[in-house]
Amino acid sequence: MMHADLIDQDDFRDRLVALGFEIPCGATAEQACERAVVGLSRERAQALRRLVEELLGGSATLLPSVREAISRNLLPALVRAS
Repeated sequence: MMHADLIDQDDFRDRLVALGFEIPCGATAEQACERAVVGLSRERAQALRRLVEELLGGSATLLPSVREAISRNLLPALVRAS
């Protein structure tokens, strides 16, 4: 049996929390992204950029809602922060 890594909104939230972002339990991927980009410092932007690169470039499968939230919220914010 083959097991694929699947990143859902809870996994995504947990990864953001591990980076030091304050994301409430039960937040959707969209809400988590919105919270992550508020007051984005240079250091946090770098950490967030690494996470996004890891998620989008890795072998794990992102749920469509997570991928859309990253594309809609995080990528534009990271472009502005660079």
